Amino acid sequence: MDKRVIEGVEIETSLGNVFADLGLPDAEKLKIKSGLVIEIIRAVRRLGLTQEEAGRRMGIPQPKVSGMIRGDFANLSERKLMECLNRLGYDIEIQVRPAAEPIGHLTLAIA
Repeated sequence: MDKRVIEGVEIETSLGNVFADLGLPDAEKLKIKSGLVIEIIRAVRRLGLTQEEAGRRMGIPQPKVSGMIRGDFANLSERKLMECLNRLGYDIEIQVRPAAEPIGHLTLAIA
């Protein structure tokens, strides 16, 4: 990360993944999951669903919906989050291609 000082405050430029910036393990996975959760929250709001209605539609209990909205999604897999989006009316396409580097990366693109 690029570090600089502005008016006595040290500023670090992000690498593009706040989870990696914080040094968390599985940062790419966390970025994907958070992106999926953000889209789920947008869908629930767009559809005007209560947490209870959203939970029924997604096949998860209301407390998990509440937790998800508060940022607690550690207990939900990427697969389950994608299933939730499917049940909210989203198509999901997974694209696999050779990486430019020896180890590939996970990315999430929302249209």
